[in-house]
Amino acid sequence: MNLLRPILAAAVSAAWVAGAAAQELKIGLSAEPSAMDPHFHNLVPNNALTKHVFDRLLDQDENQRVKPMLATSWRNVDETTWEFKLRPGVKFSNGADFTANDVIFSYCRVPRVENSPSSLAINVRAITRMSAPDPLTLVIGTDKPHPLLPNELSNVAILSAKANGAGQVEFDRQACRNAGSYPKTEAFNAGEAAIGTGPYRLVRFTKGDRTILERADGYWGEKPAWARVVLRPITSAGPRVAALLAGDVDMIESVPIQDIERIKGNPAYRVVQGLSNRVIYLHFNYQADSPPGVADAGGKNPFRDKRVREAIAKAIDRDAIVARIMGGVAVAAGELLPPTMFGANKEMTAAKADPDGAKKLLAEAGYPGGFTLVLATPNDRYVNDGQIAQAVAQMLTRVGLKVSLEAMTASQFFARRNRREFGFWLAGWGSDTGEMSSPLKSLVATPNRDKGMGTTNPGGYSNPAMDPLLEQALATVDDTRRAALLAEASRTVMADFGALPLHFEMTTWAFRKDLAYTPRADQYTLGMLVRKAD
Repeated sequence: MNLLRPILAAAVSAAWVAGAAAQELKIGLSAEPSAMDPHFHNLVPNNALTKHVFDRLLDQDENQRVKPMLATSWRNVDETTWEFKLRPGVKFSNGADFTANDVIFSYCRVPRVENSPSSLAINVRAITRMSAPDPLTLVIGTDKPHPLLPNELSNVAILSAKANGAGQVEFDRQACRNAGSYPKTEAFNAGEAAIGTGPYRLVRFTKGDRTILERADGYWGEKPAWARVVLRPITSAGPRVAALLAGDVDMIESVPIQDIERIKGNPAYRVVQGLSNRVIYLHFNYQADSPPGVADAGGKNPFRDKRVREAIAKAIDRDAIVARIMGGVAVAAGELLPPTMFGANKEMTAAKADPDGAKKLLAEAGYPGGFTLVLATPNDRYVNDGQIAQAVAQMLTRVGLKVSLEAMTASQFFARRNRREFGFWLAGWGSDTGEMSSPLKSLVATPNRDKGMGTTNPGGYSNPAMDPLLEQALATVDDTRRAALLAEASRTVMADFGALPLHFEMTTWAFRKDLAYTPRADQYTLGMLVRKAD
């Protein structure tokens, strides 16, 4: 009997397991993606997850500068016509060739996704015509100059037309021809429609548990370091940190503020952080005569009175929230985009709290004794969101308002907000284009489905002085002039207290010391960009 045989077999088995583990990356997510469908929900967790499987025509770097992806170059043929040259030799995970027809099919589907809680249609709204002179050339037309088209298209995933039964698609804003039946969101979640050109292919998407991805053979780009990526939603902060320290995951996002120094002090781990594009803000229901949750207001909608909105703004001590609730890992906000980004006002700083001024304004508006209101908030979507809302409620109570809190999971919150069930709420917004038109178009532009305006403005805020500035900016090709128009539009909304910015999140990641990751302004956690440390 050879006594060495079982020992050698065990050693080989152990080596195989160790090798497999070295090729696997396990990530703990702070928020759960709602679907594998890349067109379903314009939400950071969804966008980050789907980028592993589905490429975009263009990409954004960590500072949200646009760069080539499936398109290698793009240019303005004239003020309303764009030409994109596509990357040759790209294949979908099912082996089909990537062509311009796939892009046309994908952009046709985006506005037609059923039950989308936050549509990506705003990114393709400007397109009025599309054609493919040859398989690797795409021509896109707009009614008027639209300089943001490359930024917008960097957010829209490309699907396979052939895999979804489409023929040679002919674009039409009302109903594209030869597009067949667009795939349902459920088909992506089940995996059958999850066919992309990205660095990974979907193995399993199980809501509430995990998403398993495997490296796509034949991927056109740089081979990612990890053969397998496992993404686990661990939405509670304590368990997420515990999973990292126990070795159950290799990396986590949104490190709880109270644990940052502890993890930094552990030589087995590293922490990186950077300023994000995400603003945490308060918004109002302007449409309802009696907004949900509002009482003792004399039968009126108090939020329609600018003095009330200004009073609420003055009651809030943003610096205290940053220092005490956010532990300094945030920056107080004076508008809806950080001052370093395109179209922002570099001099726009957060106003200091003025409780006495708030009380005076409430009295002038006819509410010397305040009124009753409910502040709705998610409690598992943004960094310390429930605690921030609680602090805001306490600050408003001190100026005479009678505030109660209604906190809930993000999935409940977004669904109810979109049904206009809140009168006053706290939420967050990240600029997916990396410039000021993103929050202005979505959060405070007068809702207009045809124009793609106000897509996340369920309260119906409308400012006739701001809308024309925004529309003019969106049609201005000159960067300097466009930035000035966007800055003026932002100042107009802020002067009207149309929405109240609180702070910009700093995003943090923690991981094993042998890993490296570059912080991203868009807050995306991307397994293919996690590297082995030098």
